[in-house]
Amino acid sequence: MKYFFFSILLFITNILFAEEGEVNILFSLESSEDWQFISDRTMGGVSDGQAFVDKDGDLFFVRLIGNVSTDNNGGFIQLRSILLFEKLYKENKTFLGVRLNVRGNGEIYHIFIRTNENRTYRDFFSATFVADDDWQTVDLPFSQFKQRYSNNSLDGNDIKTFAIVAYGRDFISDVSISKITFYNE
Repeated sequence: MKYFFFSILLFITNILFAEEGEVNILFSLESSEDWQFISDRTMGGVSDGQAFVDKDGDLFFVRLIGNVSTDNNGGFIQLRSILLFEKLYKENKTFLGVRLNVRGNGEIYHIFIRTNENRTYRDFFSATFVADDDWQTVDLPFSQFKQRYSNNSLDGNDIKTFAIVAYGRDFISDVSISKITFYNE
């Protein structure tokens, strides 16, 4: 039961169309199947963690915490959404980038995006950011996202999955995200 809890955490996000050129995703306490917690334990790794909704004054945010370990060929914990993007693309928008409101423990974190559900290397893009102690806005234009095995950029037209990831080295993850904005202007 412990591993089930660590492998899947579901909660809802509210999608708000705040301005013509952007879509804002805000976190709340309600539960849904839009997001899930995944660790390298699904493939034999030993990283341990969890994701949960927390509150700072009136500000709700999701927090991804845990111990990332590269032992046993592992090295990640993540919070990923698949179903969310079916909702985003109903509006037929083309996004130019993603803006995050984040805070953390000064570590480097990743955004992983897939443009195909088949999980081929050609459809995997990533970008990094540092999450410092204070809340900050981080802009990640899709032109900064790179394919895993090439230098091709993401065009933002067909996102299938979006993940916030602690990845690639041994460290303690503690990153919080209060808002994700997809912008096209």
